[in-house]
Amino acid sequence: MTAIEFSHKVAGLRPTLQTFTRRFTSSREESQDLVQDTIMKALMYKDKFRDDTNLKGWLFTIMRNTFINNYRKNQRAKTSHDTTKELYFLNVKDDHTFNSPDSSYEYKDAWKKIETVKDELLIPFKMHTSGYKYNEIADHLNIPIGTVKNRIFHARKEIQKQLEGY
Repeated sequence: MTAIEFSHKVAGLRPTLQTFTRRFTSSREESQDLVQDTIMKALMYKDKFRDDTNLKGWLFTIMRNTFINNYRKNQRAKTSHDTTKELYFLNVKDDHTFNSPDSSYEYKDAWKKIETVKDELLIPFKMHTSGYKYNEIADHLNIPIGTVKNRIFHARKEIQKQLEGY
């Protein structure tokens, strides 16, 4: 089957795919997105399709897998859709302490305790928690990589001791 024939057959199954999306979602917008993603993936991976395979079944499988992957991704992201008029829930200020820890007494107190750790240990630890790699820290501080790892380990232990029973 040529690429043009394949594209025409896939496009011809669009209404069937649209109907099939009702199994997964009741939202018209999500349904259209799912059909579009399915067709896009089918055209992108047309070289994986074999002529002796049922095209409709192949597309349904792509659609089902796409829906499952998107669902899992949304669950991990903990996204929420605000369906209220005027997007009420998105505009509500959240005063929860985890969103503004600077104003929290516990946060400030914990940082005071952490800051009591010797700079010799604290500087490599802060660099590591900021995303620097061990070798970058070693190069920046002009110390061996083993010393960097040792100082980060001891900084963690010291911070745990400082925060124990907190």
